[in-house]
Amino acid sequence: MASEPSTQSRVMFQTTDKTEEPAHRKLGKLTVKYNRKDLQRRLDIEEWIDGQLHLLFDCEEEEIPELEIDIDELLELSDEGQRSRLQELLQECGKPKEDFINGLLYRIKGLRKMSGPLKK
Repeated sequence: MASEPSTQSRVMFQTTDKTEEPAHRKLGKLTVKYNRKDLQRRLDIEEWIDGQLHLLFDCEEEEIPELEIDIDELLELSDEGQRSRLQELLQECGKPKEDFINGLLYRIKGLRKMSGPLKK
């Protein structure tokens, strides 16, 4: 840069005097469609699914076959429909998958379907 410290450039910001804004702003109200417990429960289920898939396929995350278990899709099906859909999705898995299926069906009982933008 410059050889003399006094010639270094500075950035200055100018502020305008606005007296229209109040000292504190009012916080807007936000209506939340899903409560935090529901969202946390769904997140916990998704993390459980992820961990179980690692055990079922006995490999690293990058090596797991392309598999998407859509919780909302499962919630639209009957109990037997949920079970058959999971068996269809896991057909490539060589390990016994009944414990995983039973565990997932137990965990999603009572869960509500999400709609719109919160869904992936």
